[in-house]
Amino acid sequence: MTDLSANAAIWFTADGYDPAKGLNGRRVAGESFLRGYFAHAQVDEFVSLAHRTADHAAFASLARANGVTKPLRAVRLDAPSELAPVDVVSYPAPPPQQEFFRRAPFGAAAWAYCGITHTTATRAVMQAVFDMRVAPQMPWDALICTSHAVQQSMTRLMELAEDHLATRFAGAVLPARPLLPVIPLGVHAGEFARDPAAGQALRSRLGIGPADIAVSCIARLTPDEKFDPFPLFLALEAAAPALAARGGRFHLVLCGVFRDQTWAPLFAEGAGQLMPSVGYHQLDGAVAAERKATLSGSDIFVFPIDNLQETFGLAPVEAMAAGLPVIVSDWDGMRDTVTPDVGFRIPTEMPRGGEATYISMRYLGGTDSYLQYLSQMSALTRIDVRAMARALETLATDPALRARMGAAGAARALALYDWSAVIPQIQALWGEQRAMLAHARRQGGVAVQRADAGRLPTGPAPDVMFDAYATRPAPDRATRRLRAVDIGARPDVAATVTLRRYTTLGRLIDEPARLQQVLDAHATAGPAGATLAEVAGRTGLTIAVVARITLWLAKYHFLEDAP
Repeated sequence: MTDLSANAAIWFTADGYDPAKGLNGRRVAGESFLRGYFAHAQVDEFVSLAHRTADHAAFASLARANGVTKPLRAVRLDAPSELAPVDVVSYPAPPPQQEFFRRAPFGAAAWAYCGITHTTATRAVMQAVFDMRVAPQMPWDALICTSHAVQQSMTRLMELAEDHLATRFAGAVLPARPLLPVIPLGVHAGEFARDPAAGQALRSRLGIGPADIAVSCIARLTPDEKFDPFPLFLALEAAAPALAARGGRFHLVLCGVFRDQTWAPLFAEGAGQLMPSVGYHQLDGAVAAERKATLSGSDIFVFPIDNLQETFGLAPVEAMAAGLPVIVSDWDGMRDTVTPDVGFRIPTEMPRGGEATYISMRYLGGTDSYLQYLSQMSALTRIDVRAMARALETLATDPALRARMGAAGAARALALYDWSAVIPQIQALWGEQRAMLAHARRQGGVAVQRADAGRLPTGPAPDVMFDAYATRPAPDRATRRLRAVDIGARPDVAATVTLRRYTTLGRLIDEPARLQQVLDAHATAGPAGATLAEVAGRTGLTIAVVARITLWLAKYHFLEDAP
C-alpha cells in the first residue's frame, strides 16, 4: 500500500510545465509529468508552491482539467512553514543555490528538495551543481537523474567541485552529496497507439508505396541543439540499394519544428545532395495530428542524436509505445531505454582527453555562445555511418524483425516508461527523503594552485564531464590508423562545409584548406591508412589539431578506420 505521506509540494511556474511558453523537451516533459502525477499519484492532496496567485491558479486549472477531485492546497513561496505535513518540495530542475539558503532559517531538516535533470550542458546547470555543494544542501535532498549516463556526469561534476573546495579550503569537511537516483522520464503510452487510417493517409499523401520503407524522426530540427542530419542522410543512401533490389525505396519523414527557419533549406539541400535515392519529407511537428500520423505511417523510427543538449530522449520511447522498431545513437539516455530486443544503438565516439578543452574554455569565458558550444561538440561527435546503414538495411529487408522489435518496444514502453510505472518510483524516493528527514530531526543537534583547465568544476572539458555519453572516446593516437574513403560523386570537404553552413555560427572546427590537407595526407598513405603522428609529420600540424580534424572527417565519412 502506498504511503499517502510520500507526497511533495510542486514548486510551480508555468515556464517549467507549459509548452505554450515555448516548445522544448523540458516543458513537454514537465507537462507530461504533471498529467502523470495527477493521474497516478497515491496522495490525499495536491500542493502547489509558487511565487504568485496566478501560478497557483494555473496549477489548479491544470489539475481540474486532468480530472483531479482531491483537495488542492496553495502555499506561498514566502511562507514555506505552511508546507507541513508535506515534507518534500519537487523542483522542475536542479534546485538553485538560493533554494537551500532559503530553507536555512527554518532549519536544514525543515523539508527536502527533489530536483530533476533535463539539459545539463549549460553553464547555468553546471554552476547550479557546483553551487549545490557550496550551499547548505543536505543528504536528504535529491536530484533525479533521468539516465545512468546523466548520473555519471552529475557525479563527475560534483567530484570536480569537491576537489576544488578541498584544495582551496584545506581541511574543509563537506556534507554528503544529495541522493542521485536514476528514474526515467515517463510517457502516456496509450496516447501513442497507432492509427492505421491516419498512417495510410499520410503514406498516400507523401507517395510512399507498399514496398517502400518510411523512416521517421520526430524532433526539434536543429543541428545546434538536437542532431546533425548529414550522417543519417549518408547512411540512408548507403542502405538504399538493398531495398531497391526488393522493389522498394526509403522515405525519410522528419516531423518537427525549425526554431531557426534558416535550417529548413539546409536539411532539404543536404538531403537532395547526400541521399538522392531517398524520398525526403518535412512535416510540421507542432501539429499533433502530423505527429500521430508520422508514428502511425512509419516502418522505422530513427533518433541519431550527437548533441550534449540531449540527456534522455523521449521521442524513441514514444515511438516504442507506438510499436515501432527504433534506431538510435548509442548516447546518454538511449543507452538505458533502447535494448537489443527493441532496436539498434549505433556506436558513437567523442574527443579524447584534452582535445576539446579549448571548446569548454571558450564557452566558459563567454567567447562562444551555448549554441556554438553545442555545435562544435556535435561536429566532433561521430556516429558510425556504416553501422547505421547496416541497421537500416537489416530492418528494411526483414518485416518479421520489425514486427518483433515493435511489439517488444511497445511492451517495454508500457512496463517501464508509462507514468503508471514511473510515478510510484518518484513517490518511493519522496518516502525515502521523508524517512531521512525524520531520522535527522530525532538526532538533533588554501594556497592558490593552477587548475587543470579541463577539470574546472563549473565548466569542465566535454570529455571529462560527458565521457559516459559516447560508446568510447577516440582510440589511442599512437595506434589508430585511418584511411580515406572513396566518396564518389558526393560533395567534397569544401562543399560539405558550405552545405552544412558551419560559418553561420561564426565558428569552424578548422579552415577547409586544412581539413583537406589532413584528408590528402591520409589518402596518400593508401589502404593501410596513417596514424595521427604520421599525418602530423606530413602536414606540419600539431597532433591535437590533426586529431580534431580527423574526427570531423570521420564524422562525415571522409575517413574510416583501417582494418
